[in-house]
Amino acid sequence: MRNLSFRRAELNHVLKGTQVLRESNKLAEMEEPPLLPGENIKDMAKDVTYICPFTGAVRGTLTVTNYRLYFKSMERDPPFVLDASLGVISRVEKIGGASSRGENSYGLETVCKDIRNLRFAHKPEGRTRRSIFENLMKYAFPVSNNLPLFAFEYKEVFPENGWKLYDSLSEHRRQGIPNESWRITKINERYELCDTYPALLVVPANIPDEELKRVASFRSRGRIPVLSWIHPESQATITRCSQPMVGVSGKRSKEDEKYLQAIMDSNAQSHKILIFDARPSVNAVANKLILAGALRIADKVESGKTSVVVHCSDGWDRTAQLTSLAMLMLDGYYRTIRGFEVLVEKEWLSFGHRFQLRLGHGDKNHADADRSPVFLQFIDCVWQMTRQFPTAFEFNEYFLITILDHLYSCLFGTFLCNSEQQRGKENLPKRTVSLWSYINSQLEDFTNPLYGSYSNHVLYPVASMRHLELWVGYYVRWNPRMKPQEPIHNRYKELLAKRAELQKKVEELQREISNRSTSSSERASSPAQCVTPVQTVV
Repeated sequence: MRNLSFRRAELNHVLKGTQVLRESNKLAEMEEPPLLPGENIKDMAKDVTYICPFTGAVRGTLTVTNYRLYFKSMERDPPFVLDASLGVISRVEKIGGASSRGENSYGLETVCKDIRNLRFAHKPEGRTRRSIFENLMKYAFPVSNNLPLFAFEYKEVFPENGWKLYDSLSEHRRQGIPNESWRITKINERYELCDTYPALLVVPANIPDEELKRVASFRSRGRIPVLSWIHPESQATITRCSQPMVGVSGKRSKEDEKYLQAIMDSNAQSHKILIFDARPSVNAVANKLILAGALRIADKVESGKTSVVVHCSDGWDRTAQLTSLAMLMLDGYYRTIRGFEVLVEKEWLSFGHRFQLRLGHGDKNHADADRSPVFLQFIDCVWQMTRQFPTAFEFNEYFLITILDHLYSCLFGTFLCNSEQQRGKENLPKRTVSLWSYINSQLEDFTNPLYGSYSNHVLYPVASMRHLELWVGYYVRWNPRMKPQEPIHNRYKELLAKRAELQKKVEELQREISNRSTSSSERASSPAQCVTPVQTVV
């Protein structure tokens, strides 16, 4: 009997141990992040405390993959989750030493490009800090460690191929190019004229390719004035370029002056041309008030019927901000989802905004002077316009936030490299996924339910400080007190479904009215029955 009791006790102990093991394994699985195709776990530390600036300290499991930093705590209901792509991390710093005293005084702090500071406390005796730090430094900064960015590992397939979204010839044709005043040249097909410009350029029709080379020698980095947009009626244009290299002696170029004259002559409605200088030393207003500068350009083109040449120092920062915002005001196509994607591809990516340098993808040198939030400023200005014209844009706020999140994430290949030439050399369309593939495969998430097509309307936003707002939905979204009770994009979906339902009812009623009017008109037009009058003969 004693042996039997002992065996039962031993069996119960084993069963309990198995149950505890299963529960711990189940808990571990629940604490692990959902992995993307190509993503794998590199390190994991349990019993880590996240020092949340809003809700206080919370204990959980910290995981580092080759794509993200993931923290999950099962102590709260619902579980607390922090999910940050490694690409958004600007720097990682150690806090305290092994002899540090005080609660949560020993750990790591990660400073992010989206203005988050993530602070984690480790137990000194656990020795997890060193391992997590080393893996973060390795996978958050792959370029500094001769490793590929995660975009080259990510292989998810979407119904749409976003790399095929933008075709420069199609966009030129949409604008009516070529015409008698403007032609498409292939002089830069091998990027020999200018290695930061696209392969195809639109230039004045009466300027031969040989003269283009001489104009390029007078412009910084060879970035000659080329067409960005043409007014469909007045033929007034927006052209972009870099600064002329006049030097201290005020050097001039006959070829450059002839070229600018050709741009002016292509617009028969005006005998003037506005040269918009956005260099900070020359025009500080353009640097401080981007929206006001773009508004002035749009007004000159639309109301003044005057062509505008926009340039800054190199023509890939403030110039891109100004031309793309002005085009957004002037052309309703760019206010659609796909049109805005084309605008980004055209004015920012193909014309050589230096995304790699400005964002520092995978580079641990966080103090690099080349880093600058130029594209973020542009998107902020777009958001300001959507606030002032809530029915003029097909896309919603979530669309803009998604673009900014993946500006840093390195999940997609869209914002990698510094130029069209570099993206071609890296063969990004074959080796990476486009952000537009992801967005255009689920358009309902990014559609503005209030959108009404204003394709022929020019938008004139108010650029005074009184009418500009802090973008709470982006800059303050990490504060749970500032979050709406339900995600806004879910509400967008509901409104879109309701709008579709109401549109269907309207169409049904219109058909019913049409059928009734048709049947009424048929009855009215049918021949009346022949009735013989009764006559009384007296």
